[in-house]
Amino acid sequence: MDPVKPVTPIKPVDPVDPVDPARELKELASWQRPLRDEFPIIRGNPELAYCDSAATSQKPQAVLDAVHRYLTTSNANAGRGSYPWANTTTALMEDARDRVRRFLGDPDPERSSVHFTSGTTEGLRTVARDWLPELVADGDEIVVPFADHQANLTPWLDARELLARQGVRIAVRELPRQRGSGDYDPAALAGVVGPRTRLVAATHVHHVYGADMNVHRIRQVVGPEVPICLDAAQSIGHLPVSVADLDVDFVVFSGHKAMALPGTGAVWARGRRGPAFRPGGWSGTPNTAGVASLTAALDWLDAAGTDRIERWTAALTSLLTDGLSRMDAYEVLGCQTSLAAGSRVQRRRSIVTFRHREIGSQDLGFILFSRGFMVRSDGHCQAGGSPGGGRDASVRVSLHIHNTPEEVQGLLTALASLQ
Repeated sequence: MDPVKPVTPIKPVDPVDPVDPARELKELASWQRPLRDEFPIIRGNPELAYCDSAATSQKPQAVLDAVHRYLTTSNANAGRGSYPWANTTTALMEDARDRVRRFLGDPDPERSSVHFTSGTTEGLRTVARDWLPELVADGDEIVVPFADHQANLTPWLDARELLARQGVRIAVRELPRQRGSGDYDPAALAGVVGPRTRLVAATHVHHVYGADMNVHRIRQVVGPEVPICLDAAQSIGHLPVSVADLDVDFVVFSGHKAMALPGTGAVWARGRRGPAFRPGGWSGTPNTAGVASLTAALDWLDAAGTDRIERWTAALTSLLTDGLSRMDAYEVLGCQTSLAAGSRVQRRRSIVTFRHREIGSQDLGFILFSRGFMVRSDGHCQAGGSPGGGRDASVRVSLHIHNTPEEVQGLLTALASLQ
């Protein structure tokens, strides 16, 4: 690989226009209301507010129907038979690969590949185990996030150990981030990458801070030749994702966070930088019902409009962060200047994580559930090296299309009563 080419300095990002969340929610209410009714578990439990979509999403009726239809009409093994049910299942798998490409706006589908996995963790592990060894040589370097989800750190460290046992020693550098905000620091990254940098692993939306990690800035720093592997677990299904705009080489995501069944995920590989991505070993029987659910989920998300889903959840998140910023009892993790509803910095993507200054996060989680709010309260699978202390227990609220302004206001009322 050629040495990293110098790139032009990054221009400051223009501030975003402030958005009135109340106006956004009012404008989108007639669109959101019938979509909320398409989730049987939400419709059947009106006394509860599910606020843990970053852990796993709820499933609309169309996804449940697609799985039932597949299992009751053509359930068979893919690529292992010539009878009609097997042929239908084989076609389902191939169609699903094309569906993932279309959902990601793949500009070169003839060159890319899609491989199904059990989820983001296994997908990242597959890239690290089966693709990275063909890319690197002794003395090369990779840059990875030390303060994101464990799934986007451990596979790269494991790959380093595996390569070392084979006599290939690579250095793993930390992807630097800005103090206080949790976002990546492109200026500091410029001092980390060099002529032996062979890969950068990054996260699209942070699972604790709720921030878009501005991956386009990473491409500006590392230049046009270094592959970028993107953990998109918290962006697929929550906002529009375009691989043409992102210019990354891998997009890895979990189906269960995007309204499909658990045990389903995908690796999209561009196939332009580095060796071809070919997962090793015998693939075994695929999760065909899970893939059927993923296709249905992507259809549902496209029909709903991920752009409107992003607007809806960003407005709900603004209501929440604005309310929390007025309560001295709470510490919100991540960028502090993004808390006000009228903030001109980028808004959080459906995730808000915070702590009470006196009540433990586990206890706070139990209290909130007693009042009808299901949130997550632990360390959120955070890897080490977090500048904001994200590894310590905290409460994470993660919202989706079925959540409502009334739920957010109710949550704020419950939190205010604990000051």
